[in-house]
Amino acid sequence: MEGRSRSLKVIASDISEGFITVNPIFLKKLKENEIKELQEVLLKTERQIRAEPFPFNDTLQIRKRNMKLQRISQAMVVIKNFLEGRI
Repeated sequence: MEGRSRSLKVIASDISEGFITVNPIFLKKLKENEIKELQEVLLKTERQIRAEPFPFNDTLQIRKRNMKLQRISQAMVVIKNFLEGRI
């Protein structure tokens, strides 16, 4: 389980960086409990990003931060809709 938790953190990081796009095809490869764990890890990642000091005078860093948060938010919507459609 420890190894899977680590890989979910990497997946969440890749989602926030834009290397992985969350869609139903991506989610079909995962079991339902893994999807729920990924959802939790994404929430933790979002909290970590929000906890970082805000880069007030650096527009590039602000943009990067906002893009990460947007990607996580979009992934959460796709996951929520995927799980609701599965039930």
